Amino acid sequence: MTPSFFNGAKNMNVILLKRLMMLALVTMFLPLSNVALAQDKSESYDSKQLIRDVAILYRKHKLELLADQLNEKVAATSKANKPSKVAKKSVAKKKLTVAKAKKSNKYLVKAAGSSKRYKTMTVEATAYTSHANQTDSTPNIAAWNDRLKPGMKVIAVSRDMLNKYGMKHRTKVRIKGLDGEYLVLDKMNKRWKKKIDIYMGKDLKKAFKWGRKKVEIEWQ
Repeated sequence: MTPSFFNGAKNMNVILLKRLMMLALVTMFLPLSNVALAQDKSESYDSKQLIRDVAILYRKHKLELLADQLNEKVAATSKANKPSKVAKKSVAKKKLTVAKAKKSNKYLVKAAGSSKRYKTMTVEATAYTSHANQTDSTPNIAAWNDRLKPGMKVIAVSRDMLNKYGMKHRTKVRIKGLDGEYLVLDKMNKRWKKKIDIYMGKDLKKAFKWGRKKVEIEWQ
């Protein structure tokens, strides 16, 4: 466990006291032993030189204390800035999410660059219902023998849409302004060109309200 700042200061004061005691002993015994501490190594060691050497040692001691304090602060800061396990998990989760998004975008780009392209066209759109006066004697049976029921999203298309523009039985078509996809399950009379008929079950009122409109359609 890392000691607190006050414990560290107390320890430094003890060290400083010990060093000062050693310096006092050195100053007491130096004149008797005639040991040369000066840089010029002269045999005569005067009191001024002794004071200078003691000052140098004291400055060195202060620098060591400052270095110890700085190291403790750096260690504490490093520990505080070290990411926790929760932060590491959060970063790992974000990386995984980014990786999945890139993978998903890769597939989207691949799909967008595939040979299948959406076709769009503006056509005339009318509406029809399952009544004999609008179709034939079997109003619930479409051109490919599909059985129509109210609520189904179905369109009939002019035959040029099948022969010339690439639509076929059960092609999925989107109609701008309407929700969902409509299936091509029926054909219109040969006299019509670029036209669709939207199936509206048995709701004559809704069919009359729709009337005749220009709409944009989209299909593959």
